[in-house]
Amino acid sequence: MEKKVTIYTDGACSGNPGPGGWGAMLMYGKTVREISGGAPATTNNRMELSAAIEALQALKEPCTVDLYSDSSYLVNAINEGWLKRWTANRWKTAAKKTVENIDLWQKILELTDRHRVRFHKVKGHSDNPYNNRCDELARLAVRKKP
Repeated sequence: MEKKVTIYTDGACSGNPGPGGWGAMLMYGKTVREISGGAPATTNNRMELSAAIEALQALKEPCTVDLYSDSSYLVNAINEGWLKRWTANRWKTAAKKTVENIDLWQKILELTDRHRVRFHKVKGHSDNPYNNRCDELARLAVRKKP
């Protein structure tokens, strides 16, 4: 039986583009693991996607995952079928423009093949303590020097 894991993620950027950070919390039973990282020159969307990627990559075996994010970009791409349409259209949007962050979306596709992931949208900067902690981790990662 697959382990059931809950993940919260968030990304942050100082300027867009600019230095960025991401943070994630992985919860399994009573175990909570916090991870974070960043990039010197990036965008907020890249950090949101990176948070999900890094969290899913941290899982050592295939799991059933509930992933919570305040990123409409991430959650809607999965839940509204944008990602499926982009891949079917050879990474073109409905407006025939090249999809941004293809490298990260390809990694998310790979990881969602490995894990059974349900994506959930949460309101950012509100009363969700897990999302708020991920925001704090991401903002701290922005300030770290590589």
